[in-house]
Parts: sequence; structure tokens; C-alpha cells
Amino acid sequence: MLAHIDNGIVIDHIKAGQGIRIFNWLGLDKTPHTVAFVVNASSCQMERKDMIKINKTMDINFDILGLIDPNITVNIIKNAKISEKIKLFLPERVENVLICKNPRCITSTETYIPHVFHLENQELRTYRCEYCDEIRSTGDFR
Repeated sequence: MLAHIDNGIVIDHIKAGQGIRIFNWLGLDKTPHTVAFVVNASSCQMERKDMIKINKTMDINFDILGLIDPNITVNIIKNAKISEKIKLFLPERVENVLICKNPRCITSTETYIPHVFHLENQELRTYRCEYCDEIRSTGDFR
């Protein structure tokens, strides 16, 4: 396992079983950098968790990570120390992440129009289409 990172990212407190979604979304199977993917690790805060360690700094869309699991913590590592700890949350607005599946929505015929959703219910983790009010779950992201 990758125990030491000089400069990179640690994505921690991922709900057990959800780490593969993040791994695939980030395309980490194609990166030339060292990546450690831990599944079902014991945790004091959670019963079980997944974790991803990337030995490289990269741009990550925190809105999408928040949609996958708003309890994730992202640690930015610089010079072998945590330089920044980012706590994720459900974003109030997302664009081109969720897709409206309503065939009567303008986004299904006018493909150049962005898919814009607003947080409808934080507890249920649902979003409302800006154009037709269709409700989507956070599990429906691209």
C-alpha cells in the first residue's frame, strides 16, 4: 500500500463500496501515477470506509464528489504534510452533472442547453431540473 505521499491527494471517509465510483470517475486506472485504493477499511468514525491515495496533485470537481458522498474528506498533501483539508457537501446548483430524463424537457430536444439542477431536498439528496421541475437523485450523475 502507498503509505507515504510527498505531493498528492487523499480522498478519505468514502462510504464503503462507493470508492470504485470515484476511482472510475477520476479515470485513475489510466493514470501513470501511483494510486492506492483501499476498500472496506476499519474506521473509528464509520464502521467501514473506502479511501483513495493519489501520489499526484490533480484538479477534482468537488461538486461531483459531494454528489457521490457529501461526507467525504479530501486532504491535499504538500511536502509530505496535509496542507489543506476539504470537507465536501451537497452543492446547491449543478450544471451538466445530472441529466434530465423528462422527454418533454427542453434539454432533450435542444442539446446545446446545459442540464441545470438545484438542490431540492438535502436529506433525500434530490435535485430539481431548472427547466421542467423533474426531480433527480444524486445517484443519477453522468
